[in-house]
Order: sequence, then structure tokens, then C-alpha cells
Amino acid sequence: MNLEGKLLGNRYEIIEKIGSGGMATVYRAKDLVLKRFVAVKILRDEYTTDNEFIKRFNTEAESAASLTHPNIVSVYDVGKEGSLYYIVMELIKGKTLKEIIIEDGRMGWKWSVKIAKQIASALEIAHRNNIVHRDIKPHNIIITEDGVAKVTDFGIAKAVSNSTITAFGTTIGSVHYFSPEHARGGYTDAKSDLYSLGVVIYEMVTGKVPFDADTPVSVALKHMQEKPVEPKELNPAIPQSLNDLIMKAMEKEPSMRYNTATEMIRDLDIILKNPEVEVAKNIENNNIEHKIEDRQKNTKKGKKFAKFKKFLAEHKAVKIALIVAIFIIIFFATIGITLAVLNIGNPKDVVLQDFTGLTLEEARKKAEEANLTINVAEEKYDVEIEEGKIISQDPTYQPNFTVKEGSTINVVVSKGQEIVTVTKLVGKTKDEATKEAKDLGLNVIVEEDYSDEIEAGVVIEQSIEEGEEVLAGSDITIKVSLGIEQVEVPDLSGLSEEEAKAKIAEAKLTYKATFKITDSSQGKGVVEQSISPHSFVDKNSEITITINEYEEMKRGTININVASLIGYQPTYQKVVDEETGEEKEVLVPPKQVKLVVTVDEVTVESKEVSEDSSNVTVNFDGEGTVRIRVTIDGVERAKKDMNLNSTTTLDIS
Repeated sequence: MNLEGKLLGNRYEIIEKIGSGGMATVYRAKDLVLKRFVAVKILRDEYTTDNEFIKRFNTEAESAASLTHPNIVSVYDVGKEGSLYYIVMELIKGKTLKEIIIEDGRMGWKWSVKIAKQIASALEIAHRNNIVHRDIKPHNIIITEDGVAKVTDFGIAKAVSNSTITAFGTTIGSVHYFSPEHARGGYTDAKSDLYSLGVVIYEMVTGKVPFDADTPVSVALKHMQEKPVEPKELNPAIPQSLNDLIMKAMEKEPSMRYNTATEMIRDLDIILKNPEVEVAKNIENNNIEHKIEDRQKNTKKGKKFAKFKKFLAEHKAVKIALIVAIFIIIFFATIGITLAVLNIGNPKDVVLQDFTGLTLEEARKKAEEANLTINVAEEKYDVEIEEGKIISQDPTYQPNFTVKEGSTINVVVSKGQEIVTVTKLVGKTKDEATKEAKDLGLNVIVEEDYSDEIEAGVVIEQSIEEGEEVLAGSDITIKVSLGIEQVEVPDLSGLSEEEAKAKIAEAKLTYKATFKITDSSQGKGVVEQSISPHSFVDKNSEITITINEYEEMKRGTININVASLIGYQPTYQKVVDEETGEEKEVLVPPKQVKLVVTVDEVTVESKEVSEDSSNVTVNFDGEGTVRIRVTIDGVERAKKDMNLNSTTTLDIS
């Protein structure tokens, strides 16, 4: 089916097919909304007729979309267009690990360890999120142009394995990397991924898979029944520690493997720092029968050695002579070996000459005298060096710098000066513009910058204008678009609305709106944001926030001095003592007054109190800042605001 030019989801325009596998066909597409290139993976027809599979597929793909990690290919979207089910993913420039192994054969062990560590880091984050890949293989690992490993197809493999894992394409590509439990159709978990990673490392350092056969079933049986040839036997250059790590990862019994990807990463780090350090220690306990056989052999050897030791003990002169002879042999053997290594095929050092500015003929004559070879690596125009003379050399000349006799010196020869007319490079791709400028004889300097309007990889500026005449060999700088700048979304949790707005602006995003809720089950401040924290999106993307305005109820206490509020003064009156007939002053009893206290216009206290009361306590429940009013006999005597977040007691007098 030719899908080029088709529009999916009214958003993704299919441009070209870039790959295919057992599960899906991959296309390069343009996201018309975000104006960026993406990879669209469209499931093969055989997987789209099973409703249960489609349901699983959507669930797993959505889970995979939650994974954010530098070594995981990001999933942007999942959708359906007619009978087509598709996933929109990050578009990666690079090659699959399988392509690299096929092209280059086995890889250097240090590079292999670095790649393995990145894959393990991707698995580590996935396993922490309860996502098991189930199809780790070199085909699903992309190595970018910068050497970064990216693992793809998280989630898809599980849906497929639960539905139709016997599909021909899937089995052929994956069975070489199946764990024994996967091969027999048993339970698979994180340790199954680590087994598959062990197979991948094995293939990286040896150039071949550990088990191969004519049919997938035969390969699966070997995974379940046979022990692989140790990788060090196929590639003696790898350290023993890496050999042990691979063998531990590929143990038949899951309990004998690494428990987590974190443990494997730790050992990979150790191997990189010191390959001689022992790792994967349980390897030595894998085969009890072999250990028993070795012990029996060692016992026999031990008996013979004991007899010889007894003989030396009885003949001390022989013992001393033997020791002296051994030391002499070791000494002279060491010297002989060292001299042989230093002299065999070791060419003499010669001082490197400066060939720049010489003609090619002069340079070759001078090089011949020093037993060196001149090789013309490139010819190009130069604004200063005349035609036929050498512009530069590799290795570069340095005083007293030496090279080995017979070394080849690569030189760049001037084609002289030429006037060229600069063409329009703006609007062309980086590769097109670079080739065009070089064809004119210009030296191209590439700079990169973000652009909100021009898609990534297209030239947006050139330092020499179109139509301008310059000397061939001149420098021209082209500025290439990186597309819309990608920025990291900050975590706004718990921030106030103003704090969140400030942080959004600081992150080069655009604040759109605030939704407000009152929910006692959640904390205060921002409780939700429309774009996940720590994800990367286009600069100026709009983001909305949800603020929880709920404030916890707090108990407040008001101490009221009624006497002070009404200005109470005790009064006395004169009375005549009935017994003595004398006149005296007595205190007039204080009156009762009506005290009413409201909090935010809600009455929390209403009672009769004595007008001489100096401390009437009123308790209430509230939140935030409240307005308190005190009325005595219908007259408002006090009005105050109380912030319950800073104080819970208020004195009113």
C-alpha cells in the first residue's frame, strides 16, 4: 500500500517510507501542527483484525508514551485512520545497531559496554514504571549520529507477544534474543529483558548471535537447553569481566541473572573503569559437576606435589639450587622478550618536516630523503597559496615532532585563485547548501540556531550574499535551522498562581489559563498542569494550570475584654444602714449586656455577659483571613481581620 502523501489524524503528512519490520512499517512524516518531522509506525494488517489485540496495543502504547528518557525513543501520539493503526514517534537520525554490526562486524569492547550501559539505563526507567519491553534486539536499538543509543518499540512487543508472536517476521527477527522462559511461552519479566540485553552485548563483541539454526524453533530450543560458547573464546580481546557479565545475564535460570538493570549498570561502570576487576561473581557457581571434576584433578596433582615438596625438604641443597636456577631463567627470559618486542618491526623515528608552501615535487623529494611518503588528500582553491603548492599537511608540522619511517603525510594542494559567484543557499538543506558551496570552491562553516518559522535542517542565513563575487577558497558561513527550540517543562506542583506564571515564562513557555478547584484531598497551589513536568516541547507552547484553593479549617480563639470595649466604670450609691442609721457607699451591681460575635457575617457567639467582664473567650473554625465583628447591646464595638494561617489567637479590647 502506497501511503506517501496521505494525511493521518488531519495532522501527520506521510512523506516517505524509511523502514519496515515484523510488526510495522515506518514512515517519515511531517507534524503539521507542531511543524516538525516525526516517525509514524503503522501496524501490519495481520495485527489489526484482532479486537483484543488492538485494545492491548492502545493500552501498552499509551503506557510507553509516559516514558521520558534520553535513551528511549519518545512516543508522541497513538491513533487510528480507517483500518490503519499508527504510533507517532520521535524521528531519529542514525542506524540500527543491527545495521552497524552487519556493516562493521564485531565492535570494540569499550564502545559495546557504553552502548550496553545506555540500553540498560532505558530498561531501568521502564522497569521502574512496570513496563517490560519483551523484544530487546539490535533491530530495536537506534544509534544516533552522536553515538547515543535509543531503544524503540516499548509496549508494542507486549501486545504482539500476547496475541500473535508466532507471526513469521516477528519470530525470525526476535527468537535469537528470546530468554528461555520467553521461548517456552512462560512468564516474562524484567529479567527476560536483561537476558536479551546479554545476547545483544554478546553479538556486539563477537559479531554473531550465541545460538543459530535453520529454523526459529531450533533456535528457541537452544536457548532453553544449550550453554553458549563463551564470548571470550570468539574474541580473546574482551576482558574476562565483560565475558562474565554476559554469561551472567544469559543464565538459563532467571534467579541466577542480574536482579535489576541497575545492578548491570553498576558492573558495566566497573568494567569501564577497571576491566581487571571481578564482576558477576556467581558465574563460578553455575556448574557444580565441573567444580567436582576440577577438585578431583587438583587432589591428584596435590598428592604429586606433596611428594616433590617432601623430597626438597630432605635435600636442602637441591632446593636452593633449584630456586636460584628459576630466578636466573626468569631474569634472562624477561630481558630477551623485552628486547625482542622492542626491536621486532620497530621502525626508526624521523623528524617531521614542514611541507607547507612547497610544490608537490619539492615536497616529495624532501619526504623521500626522510623515508616518508606524500599523499595528495585533496586539491582546493586558496585565496593566498598559489597553484601547485601545499596548503596544509597531516600530521601538522611542529618543531622536533617525530614520526616513524615509512609514514604517509597527507597534504592539501592549492588549485590557485579563482573568482566565483556565490549562489543562493538560503532555503536549501544543510547537505545541499554545503555541497553547492564546496563545488564553488568555498570553505563552508556551519552554524546552527533555532527558528520558529523554518523547519530543522534548512539554511536560514548565509554570510556572503547571493550574486556576490569572491575568491574561491574564501570562508562562507551558513546558519542552519534547528527548528523550533525544544524546552523542558518545569514542575509547577504546589506553586501559587503567580509563582507558576513566573516559572512558565522563565521556561520560555506561554501561560494560557488557570482552572480553580476546591479539593480537601489535595495539597494547595498547582495540582495539575496540561503538559507533563520534565517533558520537552516546542518553545512558546501553551500550558494551563489547575489551582487548588482549598484551605484547611483551623480553630481560632478570640479573647474579648467587654469592660474595656464599653468603657465600663464601677459605680457606687449611698445607702443608710438600718441598724446604725449611718450613711455609706456600696457598689452598684454590673448589668448584663448582650454580646454577639460574628466571623465573616456568621454568628459564632450570642450570649448575656456581665458588663465588667474582662476576658470572654469565643472559639470558632475558619480558613484563611476572616473578618471578625463584636457587637454589644446592638452597637458594633470592634471590627478586625484575622489571618488564621499566621495566628490562631486574637485579643480584642
